[in-house]
Formats: sequence, structure tokens, C-alpha cells
Amino acid sequence: MRIPFAEMPPHARLWIFAAERPLSGAEQEALLAVVDDFLQQWAAHGAPLAAARDLRYARFLFVAVDESNAGASGCSIDAMTRVLAELEKQMGLELVNHGPVLYRVGDQIARLDRAAFAERARRGEVAPDTIVFNNTLSRVADLADGRWEVPARDSWHARAFFGGVAATR
Repeated sequence: MRIPFAEMPPHARLWIFAAERPLSGAEQEALLAVVDDFLQQWAAHGAPLAAARDLRYARFLFVAVDESNAGASGCSIDAMTRVLAELEKQMGLELVNHGPVLYRVGDQIARLDRAAFAERARRGEVAPDTIVFNNTLSRVADLADGRWEVPARDSWHARAFFGGVAATR
């Protein structure tokens, strides 16, 4: 059953999907309609899941599940991924690929594969203070705590691209 994202408790499980480019208004409507339909009937082993979604920057889809009464199972998570993979085909864009790095360049959001981002880091074109999107977060509390859109030094990006240990808050 779908509930408003703002009503998700901090302990709710979270998945973040990043579209390869900003979605048009029509694409946003289509994406959210399909996701809403899916969340309305999403279940794990027959138990309905209390789920929510949010779309930010016309690009990042957040899906959350309050597992207080029923937890998302591997099969139910696979079902969500299948729905999103089908949307990828219909819309002609990547949505489920978690490999690319998304980061800010001024007011814009850039997207590079990890090798290209690593090369930019090596050349000093991105740095530990570059704002990145940590799409590996797994709890709604991480969003509320400001751990999603952060300087690279405060995320896994520090270890992966800058030879440092990510800061922990």
C-alpha cells in the first residue's frame, strides 16, 4: 500500500535510483504512475508493504518501505527492479544502473561512469569537496541526516576516488 514519503519513519528501508538524465514532465508523470501502481499492490510473501516514493531533481527516484509490519523480501525487491527495468526499456534511459557517479558541477548534475570520474579525480577536476550524491544510502534517516547530497570526503567516494577514508557522522 502506498503512503506519502514524508510519513516514512526514519528506520524505513530506502532504495535510490538515478536516471541517466533529467526526466521531462511527461516522463516524470509516466514514471510515477507506474511506480504508484506497483507500490499500491507491492507485497512480500502475500503481506502488503507500506511503501512510499519520491522524485527529486526530476532524476532521482526514492522508494522506501516501512518494515515494521512486513519486510521486503528478495523476491519483492526483484519485482520492483523488474518494473523499473521495464520502465527503462519503455523510456529509453538507464534507471537501475547503480554504477555511475552523479555529482554537482555548479547548479547542474553530472553523471560519469566510475572510471571517468576516477580520471577526473586523478587530474584534480573533481576533489574531496565536490558535491556527490550517495545513492547507496539504505535508510530514510540517512536522508534526514543530510547524508545524500554531500562533499565526496563525507561519502564512500573518498575511499574510492581520493585515497581517503570516508568520514562517518
